[in-house]
Amino acid sequence: MAHQHEALAALLSTNAQWAKDVARAEPGFFEKSAKGQAPLVGPFLIANDPNAKNPEQTLWIGCADSRVPETVITGARPGEIFVHRNIANQFPIDDVSGVAVLTYAVDFLGVQHVVVVGHSECGGAAACLGAVQDPSFSEYGPIATISKLPPSDPLNRWLEPLTRHAASLNLSNTPKAQALPIIVDENVKRQVENLSKTRTLVNAWAANKKVWVHGWVYDLATGRLRDLNVTKGPAA
Repeated sequence: MAHQHEALAALLSTNAQWAKDVARAEPGFFEKSAKGQAPLVGPFLIANDPNAKNPEQTLWIGCADSRVPETVITGARPGEIFVHRNIANQFPIDDVSGVAVLTYAVDFLGVQHVVVVGHSECGGAAACLGAVQDPSFSEYGPIATISKLPPSDPLNRWLEPLTRHAASLNLSNTPKAQALPIIVDENVKRQVENLSKTRTLVNAWAANKKVWVHGWVYDLATGRLRDLNVTKGPAA
């Protein structure tokens, strides 16, 4: 029976073709993948050690934006990057989902590189910028970043930390073309700081585990990743 939703039918169809192509190009790939994951990423993804000879395990914390698919833009395959994505690539230290992913990655998968990846023209960051540049904006009390929704709405509650951070950057009179890249970069830096304060990483570093946190930004206009050089790791 034909699928009643054409867009979903197209996805199912292209998936079937993709599976056939992969199986033909690499027999046994899916059987191996089904046995378990060990997100191994080649040296080209390791920001601070481009000459590394051994693959290292990576957790990618990125934005939910459909224009930034981590496996596509890095040339990786299924099973090579452990992934956590959300709106505006945030990592609040009290977010159960994010902390659970981090703990599983570091303590059970043996991940060595945690990479926070923001991107240009981020819709979440743009919404926060728009809110703080509105003449009626006030950082006192609950904030409705999306004005058509109440401050208590899950989307506004999620965006509130980034909106408050944007307000602290004093960009209320800065043109959007200049202000948005600043917010994108500063947001990535803030999430690297948040990750560094988690019990998971504090304990890992106390045990001298080799785990590093990096901050990158993906440029939609060029397809290139940029290292912000804010890496944090175990004490030397």
